[in-house]
Amino acid sequence: MAIFDGKTAWITGASSGIGEALAKAFVATGGSVILSGRNMTELQRVAVETGAPEKCLVLRFDTTAYDKLPEYAQKAIDFKGRIDVLVNNAGISQRSLAIDTDASVYDRIIDVDLRAPIALTQVMLPHLLENGAGHVVMISSVAGKVGVPMRTAYCAAKHGLIGYSDALRSEVAGQGVHVLVVTPGSVRTNVSRNALNADGKARGMSDKAIDNGIDPDEVARLIWDGVSSGKRELLIAEGVEATLPQLRAQDAEKLFDMIEAMVAQGYVEKMQAE
Repeated sequence: MAIFDGKTAWITGASSGIGEALAKAFVATGGSVILSGRNMTELQRVAVETGAPEKCLVLRFDTTAYDKLPEYAQKAIDFKGRIDVLVNNAGISQRSLAIDTDASVYDRIIDVDLRAPIALTQVMLPHLLENGAGHVVMISSVAGKVGVPMRTAYCAAKHGLIGYSDALRSEVAGQGVHVLVVTPGSVRTNVSRNALNADGKARGMSDKAIDNGIDPDEVARLIWDGVSSGKRELLIAEGVEATLPQLRAQDAEKLFDMIEAMVAQGYVEKMQAE
């Protein structure tokens, strides 16, 4: 596990799942964290459970409150005088067919999963470049590499996040700022339970793939090791999810056939029933 003694990380979506695990792991190695999200109670819980709440700043805000981002960024910087790592982790998924999905669902998911992390990164970029050092971590998804059914909005946003990150990385190369894109597969979080249905309401239940997914603590360890070693992209997935991005690059037609076969064999019906 990488050591971050004296470093400060700002983590969005820090009240549960990957964000919570990242925060606890970072503090455990000597770092300080700014915990952001919308649920104050859960953010405060995470701060206490790090074992060092004095190393945590709970900064509650909605990442889509774009006009207030400079204000929140300054509060985050003031906590320890600088931000060494910005982790854009806040996000929301989807479980609905495109034909059934209200336009508001696309607006909401693209807002939260694409526009918001770009906006916060843009606000923080001058600070990172002025310091001549730092890391931007974008939590994308295997769905940011491969289009999968029931997630058209989610895939669109996560693909876009990778495109922005790849372009940004090239622009800041040699200036001390590193950009890491993480593409997790199924991780044991509430992502499926909180995913939006066609009408924009939360799905309210998980699914087997997520329930049997990778432990968030292991994901956090791999991400912090990736940051420490200067990785630019990190795939964290098991089984078929680990092979899909490679297949997309090597034989796209085969991948398209595979995904279409999943739908033909009842994947959608299975997802709707779980």
